[in-house]
Amino acid sequence: MIEYSKIIITATTANSWIYPDIKNWAQTIDQLIDDVVECYEAGAAIAHIHLPRGEEVDTIKRIRERCDIIIQAGMSSESIPKREGDFKAKPEMMSVMLTHHAEHFTEMAIDVLHPLNELAEYCNKCKDNNIKPEWEVWHQGSYWNLNYLIDKGLLDWSSPHILTLFFNWPGGTWSSPHYNEYNNRKKNMPPNSIHTVSVMGEEQMKLLVFVLTHGGHIRVGTEDYPFIKKGIPAKNNAEIVKNYIDICGHVGRDVADPSEARKMLGL
Repeated sequence: MIEYSKIIITATTANSWIYPDIKNWAQTIDQLIDDVVECYEAGAAIAHIHLPRGEEVDTIKRIRERCDIIIQAGMSSESIPKREGDFKAKPEMMSVMLTHHAEHFTEMAIDVLHPLNELAEYCNKCKDNNIKPEWEVWHQGSYWNLNYLIDKGLLDWSSPHILTLFFNWPGGTWSSPHYNEYNNRKKNMPPNSIHTVSVMGEEQMKLLVFVLTHGGHIRVGTEDYPFIKKGIPAKNNAEIVKNYIDICGHVGRDVADPSEARKMLGL
């Protein structure tokens, strides 16, 4: 496992799946682009984006014209054919679920299988398009699949392995947002891995502060928790990012800019 002194902050700009009525996220493509730029100006190194279907190429082009943030294409629940626009748009990173989706949100449920042959295809397509996979780890079985891909030689080009560890996302792949759960998942990572943590819901800050003091990186934003504190919705994602940058300062961790994050992530 790789640890660095500087913290990488990922801003996730999508809608909240468990608080759909808050609506403090972008409603149009123009708003989305402004949101990403504001997160960059606030100090985020990575933007996790659900790129608008049919507008992927133009959306990334417009973001890159305005800032240097690392773009991570989300929506790992969708099949590879539905994400062809993401591949064509050439984000630097693409989210890939290592096991199955089993999520239960306020207005919808998601149940999608991601078998090993699909994961192998992701490895090949990401390599062909010079896109680095960001592996979503929802439980320990994710590591078995990732080690399978490593042992098959499908990820020799992709070092270090970029992982996002998910906690408290409701549904059949739920896991407790507890320190012990994080430590157990952290110690079983494949070698040469760098990890970020995503926590859904109001337990977010308690675990993320622990992560900040134990070598991890963090993902924050409206998709994960659209509040600045319990009961108080954030004005926008930039406010959420700024709040966590202040916390990083309090715990003694400097924040990486996109250039530094690229070196750390092997981009």
